[in-house]
Amino acid sequence: MKRIFAIKLKPFHIIILLLATLAVAACSSGNARNAMPPAPVTVSAAVEKTIPVQINAIGIVEAFQTISFKTKITGQITRVHFKEGQDVKKGDLLLELDKRPYVAALRQAEANLARDEAQAKNAEKNAERYAVLVQKGYVAREQQEQIHTNWLALDATVKADKAAVDNARVQVQYCSISAPISGRLGALKVHEGNEVKSSETEVAVINQLQPINVVFSIPEKELPDLKKHMGRGAAPRLAVDAFIPGDNIPEKGNLVFMDNAVNPATGTITLKGAFANAGRRLWPGQFVNVVLTLTTQPHAVLVPSQAVETGQEGKYVFVVKPDFTVELKAVETGRTVRGETVIVKGIAAGEQVVTDGQMRLTQGTKVAVKESPGPAGNTK
Repeated sequence: MKRIFAIKLKPFHIIILLLATLAVAACSSGNARNAMPPAPVTVSAAVEKTIPVQINAIGIVEAFQTISFKTKITGQITRVHFKEGQDVKKGDLLLELDKRPYVAALRQAEANLARDEAQAKNAEKNAERYAVLVQKGYVAREQQEQIHTNWLALDATVKADKAAVDNARVQVQYCSISAPISGRLGALKVHEGNEVKSSETEVAVINQLQPINVVFSIPEKELPDLKKHMGRGAAPRLAVDAFIPGDNIPEKGNLVFMDNAVNPATGTITLKGAFANAGRRLWPGQFVNVVLTLTTQPHAVLVPSQAVETGQEGKYVFVVKPDFTVELKAVETGRTVRGETVIVKGIAAGEQVVTDGQMRLTQGTKVAVKESPGPAGNTK
């Protein structure tokens, strides 16, 4: 007959046994981690640079000047001297209206002027003769005053006739329409033979493309910095770059206008940049990416933006130490400039940060560097 012996353990014996078990498990885990191969990572050095302080926005191109020209008289179009989409210079003849009725009116006005000038001249001589006769007592003063009044009335009629002649000449000039500005013509909205009405019929639109403007808006929170760097009086204007989507070559211009009020509906303020547009790459109505440069920031520490991770306690980066283990460092970030992030606080220039492979890393993980470009050099 077998006997079964039960060992009765006291509470402190149980505690000691559990601690021993945990110690064995920890040793096994440590050995396992030490046995793991180094995690492959890509690194890059934090560099110190002088960077531009910029504001990014979306802008729309608008013509420097837009002229929608209409005829100032009513008449029939007899000839069109331009083609749709044509470039014109200021003063170029664009179209002509039938001027015959207006030439006839001018001739009539000139004839009326000549007739009234002759009558006025005769009335003036009569007034002079009657002035002498009234002094000698040959005629009554009332008769002399009537003659003098008649001369004044005819003289006023001559002045009115001269104004009518001037107006008739202007009407004849309006029969020929010239370009008020240099630019590019849009679609022709009337053709030869069409009847147009004074100040009602739009003939075409001219857009001035050189120079050209870009209108954009920035958040009102950027307004204090903008005002600080704009300066006053003869201070240099701020640089504005306009990037056409899909094209990395910017059009360069200057800030020329800031609206006098913030839009309360959008919380933004409207700005305008002027561009020479020598190559006519900017076109009215086109959307562009705008970069407004306020100033430059020297001695800024930058890392590739992909090196910055976000955790529950904020932004951090993994720094590779000389023994090829990583250290997690909390950082304070600033602006992002062309794929690089400014590190305001947390690391120094020259430190190697992990740019790829962070998913496998924890504090103290051993790493194997796949690529280490090293410091790019200061560009102060």
